[in-house]
Amino acid sequence: MPRERVERKLAAIVAADVAGYSRLMGVDETGTLAQLKAHRKELIDPKIKEHRGRIVKTTGDGILVEFPSVVEAVDCAVEMQQAMAERNAGVPEDKRITFRVGVNVGDIIVEGEDIYGDGVNVAARLQELSQPGSVCVSRTVRNQVRDKVRFGFEDLGELTVKNIARPLRVFRVSWDVPGAAGGRGAVERARPALRLPDKPSIAVLPFQNLSGDPEQEYFADGVVEDIITALSRFRSLFVIARNSSFTYKGRAVDVKQIGRELGARYALEGSVRKSGNRVRITGQLIDTLTGVHIWADRFEGAIDDIFDLQDQVSASVVGAIAPKLEQAEIERVRTKPTESLNAYDLYLRALHNYHALTRTGSDEALRLLHDAIRVDPNYAVAKALAAYCIVQRDNQGIIVGKSEADECIRLAIEALDAGRDDPRALELAGFSLSYLAHDVDAGLAALDRALALNVNSAQGWRLSGWVRLHSADPRTAVEHFTRAMRLSPLDSGIGYVHAGLATAHMMAGDYDKAVKFGTQALREEPRNTQAHRIVAASLALLGRPEEARSAMRALLAVAPNSTMSHMRMFIPYHDTAFVELYFRGLQEAGMPD
Repeated sequence: MPRERVERKLAAIVAADVAGYSRLMGVDETGTLAQLKAHRKELIDPKIKEHRGRIVKTTGDGILVEFPSVVEAVDCAVEMQQAMAERNAGVPEDKRITFRVGVNVGDIIVEGEDIYGDGVNVAARLQELSQPGSVCVSRTVRNQVRDKVRFGFEDLGELTVKNIARPLRVFRVSWDVPGAAGGRGAVERARPALRLPDKPSIAVLPFQNLSGDPEQEYFADGVVEDIITALSRFRSLFVIARNSSFTYKGRAVDVKQIGRELGARYALEGSVRKSGNRVRITGQLIDTLTGVHIWADRFEGAIDDIFDLQDQVSASVVGAIAPKLEQAEIERVRTKPTESLNAYDLYLRALHNYHALTRTGSDEALRLLHDAIRVDPNYAVAKALAAYCIVQRDNQGIIVGKSEADECIRLAIEALDAGRDDPRALELAGFSLSYLAHDVDAGLAALDRALALNVNSAQGWRLSGWVRLHSADPRTAVEHFTRAMRLSPLDSGIGYVHAGLATAHMMAGDYDKAVKFGTQALREEPRNTQAHRIVAASLALLGRPEEARSAMRALLAVAPNSTMSHMRMFIPYHDTAFVELYFRGLQEAGMPD
């Protein structure tokens, strides 16, 4: 009996899904579904039709599309992501719908209206590797379209993915490459591998939340953050900062790629399961050069033992990486941040909201932190984070009044008193005092002690850089900002480092570089008011009045209450000559009195 003929053909496949869909549904099921339907009806379906695509099937938050042309497939994917970014511009970050998209071209099996085969599977894996808002393509796609589209391509290297026998060469589409827009054959960029430091380096990746409750995500993230902090106190280790390692959250990325991108020899991954009064932490340590598992273990106990469990994980990792470390040092770094688990839980919830970097997140973080302080009045890091939240409201375009400033200073002083041996409390409180109380000496003393306690803190080096600027020392500031970037090369807050470098160059009289770094900061963090101010003032001092006024309009769009009188009230810099130049530039750019 003749074998039934299988229909095959060559096609371009686009796979897309919503990033963090379960979390969005858990927060607002009705609103998320309504948003998704609107995006489909108004943007995605018409865009697919425009590029001659055929929707094969949808899977709740996912969509699979077939195109007769790979150029049309890539154009459609990028235009969809660009349009989604515009649609999300006014939506709070915790409610935005963003897509991850993968594009492949290959042989597929057609069965009725559905399609199967390796070409489809590879597209799905590329989608999983894609960051929210981006597009990843296979080498075949890149080779076929590189001279036919207006985009560039960033080489992510060869990655091993599940259910695909061979490694995939993956490229991320870059539609913001300088000189690429409107041209052909855009310059291709590849992120260079970072050199390994001269001591063991480790990245602690986000742990999986296995609690079956999306609301427990904050707890899993908090456990990882505390493990990072504990490991950072070992001066013999080089620990990648949390903000860089967390860029891989929710992504299926090969550990070898992570090692290359972060300059980390080791990666720690794992899971957290919290059920009732019990918690289980699993961890596995991987050599990123070879992919070999060095160590794996499970730690289980009552929720009251959470700090001891975190210590056990940290000590086991250190023991696997650097067995010659003295046990005395391991014992030294074991510190409990609070005796109250209720206060600790409130702090973790606040930290989760703070990292959203939105006004809503800031308000909720402050509410939770005040609750934590009421439960434990001596909780130093909670007071320090509350103070820092108030300071950061300025960078979110929120005018800080005198009563809030006074509260910030009080909290920072109390945090320093209660947390003399807690580097996190010292970092945040020291910067807050320097910024709002103009007490540079107290800020420098706190940051120096924090870095002595934890030399691996990217946040400590970044905040120290800012306090050096407050004290009129731009050369040291640049050194500290550079150190912060190496410890956290993919930091979601890298815009604040670039804003610091912009300020340092303006302070040194190099206004061109100030504009360059300030503009870079704004690409990464469009609401960074410090970067807006530096760019506007520097353009004015360069004698480019039209551009300066345009930059000032951009500042006032995100911070409409910005005035010269507010600047005079809270300006933290002690270099009076620089302050006069800064104010002159802002006035010439058009800042209201």
